[in-house]
Amino acid sequence: MTVDSQHYEPDVIERFLRSDLPEAELKNVERHIESCETCQQQLLDTAADGDWWTDASEFLIADEHDEANLTGFSTLVRPNEPDEDTSNRTDIRQIIAWLAPTDDPAMLGRIGTYEVAGVIGAGGMGVVLKGFDRALNRYVAIKILAPHLATSGAARRRFAREAQAAAAVVHDNVIAIHGVDEAAGVPYLVMPYVRGKSLQKRLDSASLNISEVLRISMQTARGLSAAHDQGLVHRDIKPANILLDGTTERVLLTDFGLARAADDASLTHSGVIAGTPYFMSPEQAEGSGIDHRSDLFSLGSVMYTMCTGRPPFRAETSWGILRRVSEATPTPIRELNPDVPAWLAGLVGKLLQKNADDRFQSADQLARLLEQCLAHVQQPTSQSLPIAAAALAETDRSAQSQRINEGWLLIAGLALGITMVVLLGRPWFVTGTSEPIDTSAKTTEPDSQSVPPSGELPSWNSTDDELNRLRGSIEKLDQQTSDFWK
Repeated sequence: MTVDSQHYEPDVIERFLRSDLPEAELKNVERHIESCETCQQQLLDTAADGDWWTDASEFLIADEHDEANLTGFSTLVRPNEPDEDTSNRTDIRQIIAWLAPTDDPAMLGRIGTYEVAGVIGAGGMGVVLKGFDRALNRYVAIKILAPHLATSGAARRRFAREAQAAAAVVHDNVIAIHGVDEAAGVPYLVMPYVRGKSLQKRLDSASLNISEVLRISMQTARGLSAAHDQGLVHRDIKPANILLDGTTERVLLTDFGLARAADDASLTHSGVIAGTPYFMSPEQAEGSGIDHRSDLFSLGSVMYTMCTGRPPFRAETSWGILRRVSEATPTPIRELNPDVPAWLAGLVGKLLQKNADDRFQSADQLARLLEQCLAHVQQPTSQSLPIAAAALAETDRSAQSQRINEGWLLIAGLALGITMVVLLGRPWFVTGTSEPIDTSAKTTEPDSQSVPPSGELPSWNSTDDELNRLRGSIEKLDQQTSDFWK
């Protein structure tokens, strides 16, 4: 019990879940939990993450499904173009139904030598379960290949590549791999169970201060540096693949599902695009060759998201996002969040350069600069801002000035277009010709039929169709102006 003798300590709750208590004490704990809301909540938190208890509840409430179709992966059918969240939930149901039976009522089932206590998450490549290793008396995370991929030889090889790639990188900021195995022909890998949440979940619940942005970015860059030293490109850097340890301030880079040696294309045909659109580099979006600097662009997109609360490139479709990644310039960070220092906005801007040669050239270089910047933010009086960061501040200010100048030029163009409408009647940009109307052919003698009565404004020399085209042109210019200032 705790000091106030009212509630059980976490280790007792864990032992209760594992039925690792003497029979008499087991019954005492069970009776206490039945009447103690605090211990009930502690029991739920220990068994699985809160978000997934909600999902489990929804699964139980959902319509009943045909258990015969969930007993093996060979019979599974995936709907055409499914919703991502629906697909993930379907995968979780199928994985839970596929687990081997267990004699422990507190567990969902068994896989290999591990008891499965709950669900941690699901993604495009697989489902991650919370398991218990009785031999070593510890919780682990078990990633199982998604059911709809289990019968694909290419997916199996890519999943194996994930384990090999991650196991080859030994670093404090990269998730470790305990082991790789198969159960009923389905591969899975075992990782440490991290008590915390992903960066994505953190961003969904709260904003980050500048120190947190720098610390998370610095440690992510360190993890990437270790991977790049092994000749690996992660290819899928995004908030969901960055774990925040809940007990320390350590950041862990995970999910090397798309990683491979930079010169190895044996699992992918040329031109195939793999990754997450919001955080892809232009090289990935175009399906061209990539190197380690692609990961740095993706990290820049993650940093932009941490600073502003939204990705730098957004659109209604995946292809729309990819086009913006390749062609568009994101809204300056300080327009969305003025609290971000100019040097940090400039640093992110350098990472988001379309040309890889214009970015930082190594993750190690970036990590060292971020470390110096973090020291400056934490101790501004004793640690000066690095010269490289100060130079980036000037770059950001120049970019802001250029954007403002471009905005005024656009407004001036709109004003000029309207003026031409009034003065010339038929502006060249409405008639569709590439040259302004030639007025030199007009006679110096006024045409009595065209001279308006005294005191009246000249009438517009335009048909209804031309007026409609004119309105469309003005609306287009107005839309361009609005898009620019967004």
